[in-house]
Amino acid sequence: MRNNFINCLIEQAEDDKKIFLITPDLGFYILEKFAEKFPERFLNVGIAEQNAIGIASGLALSGKHVYIYSIIPFITMRCFEQIRLDIAYMNTNVKIIGVGAGLSYGAAGTTHHSVEDIAIMRSLPNMTVCCPGDPAEVNALIKQSFHYDGPMYFRLAKSNEPVINNKEIILGKASIIKEGSDLAVITTSNMLEAGFLLINDLEQDNKKASLISMHTIKPIDKELILNLIDRNIPIITIEEHNIIGGLGSAVAEIIAESSKPAKFKRIGIPDKFSHYVGSQNFIREKMGLTNLKEKVNSILEGFSNG
Repeated sequence: MRNNFINCLIEQAEDDKKIFLITPDLGFYILEKFAEKFPERFLNVGIAEQNAIGIASGLALSGKHVYIYSIIPFITMRCFEQIRLDIAYMNTNVKIIGVGAGLSYGAAGTTHHSVEDIAIMRSLPNMTVCCPGDPAEVNALIKQSFHYDGPMYFRLAKSNEPVINNKEIILGKASIIKEGSDLAVITTSNMLEAGFLLINDLEQDNKKASLISMHTIKPIDKELILNLIDRNIPIITIEEHNIIGGLGSAVAEIIAESSKPAKFKRIGIPDKFSHYVGSQNFIREKMGLTNLKEKVNSILEGFSNG
């Protein structure tokens, strides 16, 4: 996903002289291509994330189209006050690119885990929140960001995720990857592949599941969720994020305000810190994000007995 981002940015920067890229001393082996090609439009501010946000906002107010890149906890949480005031409040044309969604940096420990970022970023007025699940979604959403005037946050994974979404990808509209009549599985960010494997596993049990990629969390595709409620099928969200404040919470808000009955369940990281160090898959298992077929079957059984 990181390479897709930088390649799209370089391509656009060839024609758009307002494109500017900032990093607080991260992105090695990724950002060099841009820095070498456009040295006058690249700035490494050092390990000073708060300063990076202020500089990005100032450049944007001067007419630049600014992208700022770093690991998610450092570019969202460490400098949240500056994002809130310098970017969101002032509605500046800055795009925040965070890499390492969820537990991608599992071996680096809790300091590098990104399991609260959707919650805090979607709470900000004026902030658009994009959580692409595969390279195709990254390409489409980054290209659309070139023509979007205002703050945006992108949550990128860091591994070699396969392309799954071959549908039309539109900012603010969910992608229906596969249609099914028995239940709807909504994923976001780096759980798209897990969702895809899940619905194929469920199909072996003669359960036909819709797979939906909610690559834009804010604005969320409210119309799609309301349509799922009207279909009266179970709705299950899956995310590599704290169970509070992310995709599941956003969907639950729409369900609650619809005043309509719905069978709904969230699958995400429990509201606790991970004290495990290891691979992403290892920590996923420890935090309950594996064996999804068994979990979903148990949820469906509970709905049937309820």
